[in-house]
This record gives sequence, structure tokens and C-alpha cells, in this order.
Amino acid sequence: MVQRARDRLPRPPAHPIVGVAPDLAFIHGNRGEPALTWIGHSSLLLQIDGVNVLIDPVFSSRASPFRFAGPKRHQPPGLRADQLPRIDVVVLSHNHYDHLDRRSMRDVAVQRGGTPAFIVPRGTESWFATNLPRAAQDARVIGCAWDDVVRWPGLTRELELHFLSVQHWSNRTMLDRNLSLWGSWAIVHPDFRFWYSGDLGYSNEPREIGARFGHFDAAAIAIGAYEPRWFMRTQHVNPEEAVQVMLDVNAHEAVGVHWGTFALTDEPLDQPPRDLAAALTARGLPPDRFRVLRHGETRRYRWPDTPAGADTP
Repeated sequence: MVQRARDRLPRPPAHPIVGVAPDLAFIHGNRGEPALTWIGHSSLLLQIDGVNVLIDPVFSSRASPFRFAGPKRHQPPGLRADQLPRIDVVVLSHNHYDHLDRRSMRDVAVQRGGTPAFIVPRGTESWFATNLPRAAQDARVIGCAWDDVVRWPGLTRELELHFLSVQHWSNRTMLDRNLSLWGSWAIVHPDFRFWYSGDLGYSNEPREIGARFGHFDAAAIAIGAYEPRWFMRTQHVNPEEAVQVMLDVNAHEAVGVHWGTFALTDEPLDQPPRDLAAALTARGLPPDRFRVLRHGETRRYRWPDTPAGADTP
């Protein structure tokens, strides 16, 4: 820590990280088109077949148990909690503070239209029992072990939410390391397959996931918080490894998450996209194979029966 302070790490971004105004008309009116909105860091809104899935929501100013200390948010949320459409399902990858935030979960729990379901790693159910507000004490909290599947009705077809193992860890305090699970999520619709990596170090598990599911139409893969490598490599992939993860899971395309919002490690906040671009070039892959969204930006995907010439933003 002393050396890190002497080196003034993390260094500030070389360029401002500029977000966009969210397309609220589309987000609130979308009842079927597959779409992914990056809220910031690892927080995502996935919309598919009329189901709104909120992933690892963090809207607070710090990724910390304290309001006065801990990693501070450098970019406002691309969607505020009060701008969300009605959420059907909240999905959690693990219990670290930059993924599981008390205030954010409480805000979502008391949304208009009723409390969403919370689909969470085994071992975190008790956190929800004690931290959700009284008005949401009847919330449906579903704890999942690795390889568990939760089925959820869409407008036309059923979704399957698969909780899958990746290399990481969990804790909220010094006394509960790995007492709850962590993982990635495959959200599978008959016409659209999506994979969210959560936090992960590189391992054989993404390749096994790709072999099991065949392919994914889209993936959201962590690309940030990776320096110094001697310390972070078992916990967080770097952009070069993230490209390999995309190939391992057989994703047709990916978007990068877990960057540009909280300064958690030594690289500048804006370094991951540059390293990602270099990694894609080195592999001979086009930039749109692994995209970097702006805070608040929505990626809209084509259903299988959409004409190939149709315009998809």
C-alpha cells in the first residue's frame, strides 16, 4: 500500500469517460426485443421476451460498507434506480461490495408494481432476509448452488437461468470468506442465449461452459480491475484473457463490464478499453466482436427471424 501511494496509483484516466443519456422510451416500451443496457461497473439491465433482469445492481456513490470511505464512484449510473422499468428478476453473481450493495437492493425491492424476485448464490439468502426493507420482507429469494437452474416465464417462451462456477471467491467481512458461493449466469431463451461472467480469474471453466451450452448470442465479460497481475490474475481476467473467455464460451459477441466506474486496482479507469482493442487486433478480431458500451448505452440484438439487412443499433 505504501508503494502504491508513492507511485500515485491508480493514475487518473487519460481521457474523460463520457456516458450517454439512456434511451428511456425504448427501455420502458420494450416488451420483447433482446437488449442489454450498461448501468456501470458490472450492473446491467437485460431485457428479453418481456422479462426485465437486473444484474448486480449498484447505484451508490461508493462500493463499500461505509458511506464515507471505500472505492468512490467516478461515473454516475447510466440508469438511476428511479429510471428503471419494473424489474422482474434481480440476479446476483457474488457478495463483494461492488456487486451487492445494500442501499441499491433496498431501492429495487420497493419498486412500484411489486417486489422482484432475487436469484442469488447459495449462502447469501440470509443477507437478503436481514437487509431488505420491511415492506419487502415477503420477497421471493431463491438461493442457487452451482449448476442449479431457475425457470422464469417470458411473454412467449420460458427462460432458464443457470448458475455456473467460475474462478473467484466471496466475502463481506474478515470472518466469512467463501461461506457463500460466487459464479456466472447463463440466461437461456429458446431464441436468445446470454452469459454474464461475473468476476473471474482465467480457468478452464468458461471452456466447459461453452461446450455445455454450445454457443451464446451475447456475453457480458469483465475486463477491468486486473493490475498488478501478480496479485489480481487469480481473481480478475485482463482484457487479453477476456477475449479468450469470449472465445471459450463461444459467444457471438461480447460487451465489457467491470471497468470505468470504481477505481479498484492499479490500472487507470480508462485503460481496459485500450488493452481490449489491442487484444482484439492481436487476435485478428473486429472491434464489434467485443464492444465497449458507454454508461447508459443500450445494445439491441436481433431475434433469429429478423432479416439480415435490418438495422440493429
